[in-house]
Amino acid sequence: MDFFVMRLNKHSKTITQDDSLPAAQAMLYGIGLKDEDFKKPQIGIASTGFEGNPCNIHLNDFAQNIKDSINKEDMLGMVFNTIGVSDGITNGTTGMTYSLISREIIADSIETIVNAQFYDGIVAVVGCDKNMPGAMMAIGRLNRPSILVYGGTIKSGNYKGKSLNIVSAFEAYGEKISGKINEKDYKGIIKNSIPGPGACGGMYTANTMSSAIEALGMSLPYSSSNPAESFDKLDETNKIGKSMKILLKENIKPADIMTKKSFENALSITMALGGSTNAVLHLIAMAKSVNVNLTLDDFQNFSDKTPFIANLKPSGDYLMEDVYKLGGVPVLMKYMLGEGYLHGDCMTVTGKTIEENLKSVKGKIDNKVIVSFSNAIKKTGHIQILKGNIAPEGAVAKITGKEGETFTGKAKVFNNEFDAIEGIQNKVKKGDVIVIKNSGPKGGPGMPEMLKPTSAVIGAGLGKDVALITDGRFSGGSHGFVVGHISPESFVGGPINLIKDGDTIEIDAINNKIDLKIGEKEFEKRRKKIKLQKSKFNSGVVKKYINSVSSASEGCITD
Repeated sequence: MDFFVMRLNKHSKTITQDDSLPAAQAMLYGIGLKDEDFKKPQIGIASTGFEGNPCNIHLNDFAQNIKDSINKEDMLGMVFNTIGVSDGITNGTTGMTYSLISREIIADSIETIVNAQFYDGIVAVVGCDKNMPGAMMAIGRLNRPSILVYGGTIKSGNYKGKSLNIVSAFEAYGEKISGKINEKDYKGIIKNSIPGPGACGGMYTANTMSSAIEALGMSLPYSSSNPAESFDKLDETNKIGKSMKILLKENIKPADIMTKKSFENALSITMALGGSTNAVLHLIAMAKSVNVNLTLDDFQNFSDKTPFIANLKPSGDYLMEDVYKLGGVPVLMKYMLGEGYLHGDCMTVTGKTIEENLKSVKGKIDNKVIVSFSNAIKKTGHIQILKGNIAPEGAVAKITGKEGETFTGKAKVFNNEFDAIEGIQNKVKKGDVIVIKNSGPKGGPGMPEMLKPTSAVIGAGLGKDVALITDGRFSGGSHGFVVGHISPESFVGGPINLIKDGDTIEIDAINNKIDLKIGEKEFEKRRKKIKLQKSKFNSGVVKKYINSVSSASEGCITD
């Protein structure tokens, strides 16, 4: 095939075939390349595999399978690693500072090695929450033929006949401190929530992003719902070589796939599935990498017209493995396409359009795991963009309808999540609005997730009786009446900094408002006396991040 005689990227052709670069050639001979290999495309396989996290522990094995499939197609697979951070381990600790930062490091490191080594294509093998958007941001910047491979969802755990997942462990903590369960049962839940490899099982951030990326067209069909330990996931890794060969031959690049219409598909499926609020940050950042203008208003527009139809945890009853059993995410996509909620003409990494991919899909929604649009859980989407004097640049609420759509209460203000967790045990009462400040991208720093506080609220039985607002963000496992991403954040003088204990806060997800109910004179008086937090990070990656990160409303990007 003539294509494979000439490397796709002119710079990589120079490295491998130009006699004036003997050192580069010597290095490649040194890794075992033969003369005939210099005519083959080199595919960088970026693995986020590491041993410290169930979401990632199996990914290096997948990377080797992918390498074999690429080599069988007369190409050269080149495995390299980038980092990962376990959100499940770092949630509720100071380690969460590094979670969102890791997204940028992943993007930067993949961009660095692919450009430096002149790889012709990229396969990203990812598991935990920030792996996926980080890899996709790099893929967008590089704009070389690319495929994202999701490591797959975990099996559900079990204790005393009850199905468990990662949020079960966090909510057990709230149940323990409220006296609802004893120490033995608490330990039983902790020990049995995570039975093996794979990403957290509900419609949390990992499964939200994998589903959105499949709808975007950047992973193979079924990738987002194939469980980590399934034969189908293994079979998926074995198909990557053939798919990458098509992309190279047809010169189909990420910018050809990641269009505004395909991002609209990602928004639609995120709303239908009741996906994580983190999708707002990540999809905006991914869109920027290919110069697509995606804003908070786009999320609201699609939320207004896309019903919420997936009965999945954290707010529902089922897990991603149940979606797999009914036929996978393509079954939902085919249903949505037929109902006019997806653009069928968008290109994908198969070399075919969404509509072409879905023609052979069998299965149907079952009205338990995924209900019909006519019987929607909520007639509009769960993600609501709120604005008001607390959040003039916007805030992101997760409102499934089960917790109501409006809330007015008295503020209980905490300077960080650790103070809030303590306060939930002994200060917070029904009718309160928990306010957690100093938790934004700069002030957190790293915009920590509030899974432990929200789980403590649910475990304490206050899920329908209190609201929680913050300039931080939420885990995909968070539920209840929660509002995050408040911008501007408190660190830069945002109005959330002005709230005092006892102030009345009104949250209206019907009219998309969030307001501090004090007079304008009092508001300005407090603004003049505002005291800004000082960062304790004076060196290293966190300082770099604080100095460069944008607001949550802009996707928390650093470039």
